[in-house]
Amino acid sequence: MKRQTYLLILMLFVTLAASGQKKFSVYGIGFYNLENLFDTCHDEGKNDYEYLPLGANKWTELKYSNKLHNMARALADLGTEKLSVGCAVIGVSEVENANALTDLINQPELKARGFQFAHVEGPDRRGVDCAMLYNPSLFKLLNVKLVPYVPELERDSAFRTRGFLTCTGMLAKEKVAIIVCHWPSRFSGSYYREVAGRQVKAVKDSLMRLDPKIKVMVMGDMNDDPMNNSMAKELSARPNIDDVGPNDMFNPWWNILQKGTGTLMYNGSWNLFDQIVLSPNMLNYNMEKDYSTLKYWTCAIQNFPYLLQTEGRYKGAPKRTHAAGVWLNGFSDHLPVVVYLMKERK
Repeated sequence: MKRQTYLLILMLFVTLAASGQKKFSVYGIGFYNLENLFDTCHDEGKNDYEYLPLGANKWTELKYSNKLHNMARALADLGTEKLSVGCAVIGVSEVENANALTDLINQPELKARGFQFAHVEGPDRRGVDCAMLYNPSLFKLLNVKLVPYVPELERDSAFRTRGFLTCTGMLAKEKVAIIVCHWPSRFSGSYYREVAGRQVKAVKDSLMRLDPKIKVMVMGDMNDDPMNNSMAKELSARPNIDDVGPNDMFNPWWNILQKGTGTLMYNGSWNLFDQIVLSPNMLNYNMEKDYSTLKYWTCAIQNFPYLLQTEGRYKGAPKRTHAAGVWLNGFSDHLPVVVYLMKERK
């Protein structure tokens, strides 16, 4: 028991040596596109037929159980490069329903940490939703709602896509809001993702008007890179901290992509669609080191070797569940990402 208590304290409070005798706690916030985490049952009104036992992917209980195990392994490892306890919060996309989420958090890797989830069923025609997993020993959930994506053109009145899962809670005794997104696909055209960027910015602005101290993170599979209009213009997510104004956000992934790495590969080149961006009150400007409140420290793409193809034409790319109709027993066509937040311990 003493050993378990010691390990728990060690995991929950990562202590870093700094100038003087200051000590800090670090928290991981992650995001992962789970690439079609479907159960094996049909959901009425949803086009999920390819993920049924007799569907195109022959989605059997064996494949589903392996997918759950693989996802749980990756999610449990997310953030462990710096934190033994892993992430406090993880946003996820491409999960079918609450049943799949329940099965996911009951996997041994996540159950051991007591993970819970926040989810609201959305309007996507295939039935894929966003959700948020959280460790209740680190994050206290206060409220969850799904803000709908609203078509801005009359001709698009029948356009149905994922909304913006907006969760508020307490992290490190501070109020935070996390907006989990999966913006319209590349096939829809950039206009629809620009609409998403405008609407998410409106959600963020509304949260901060109601409570200027709330710290907001927007995360998700944006289906755009950091420098595309949806992120850079409509969401106003800037690449450099000192250029972030009061109505902007900070996007640390812009410079990472420019260095040649990303979260998904297309035709041999990296894109970085999976992003977590932060409100200005989470930043240290001009190289200041004020961590008296919860602040951004660093970020990383979690490219664990087991998440990557090790041979063949796609060597080095994310190892996905299926490719060319063949079940690979892989993970996802995306890599997960994590940001680390730091706060001085009093």
